[in-house]
Amino acid sequence: MKRGSTLFLKIAVILIGVPVLAACLFLLPQIANEAHEAADRGSDIAFVVYGLLMVMYVSAVPFYFALYQSFNILSYIDKNLSFSQFSVRALKKIKKSAIIISVLYVVALPFVYILAEVDDAPGLILVGMVMVFAPLVIAVFAAVLQRLLQEAIHIKSENDLTV
Repeated sequence: MKRGSTLFLKIAVILIGVPVLAACLFLLPQIANEAHEAADRGSDIAFVVYGLLMVMYVSAVPFYFALYQSFNILSYIDKNLSFSQFSVRALKKIKKSAIIISVLYVVALPFVYILAEVDDAPGLILVGMVMVFAPLVIAVFAAVLQRLLQEAIHIKSENDLTV
């Protein structure tokens, strides 16, 4: 397969990672500073914000791991290894990363609830639920692709044996 055929998708994977990196480097530390200032004024809500920030930072690790695995799958496609166990393993790792992210945000939901109660913002709970279900959708999609790819590899190996 031509190498440039997946170039657009590789660029898209990189561009997906840039805003998250910018948030981790600039936005989240600013939120942490404001929470620290609120804690100095005697606000108890700062510890809830710290819990949410911790979940956000920790969830960045499996997010970038999944992006790396996506980049690997695109490289396998370039090398004509798309129907290989390497791709199946990469999809399995993407699935596990998405599940980890979802579990982390399930753990964060009580913090979101407390923050929504204090700020009187019930829509915030819906945003928290989106952060739980979006990775779950990705995990299910990766699991379906993994299963289909595994079956395609099995059919391909049977066809290779019959020749």
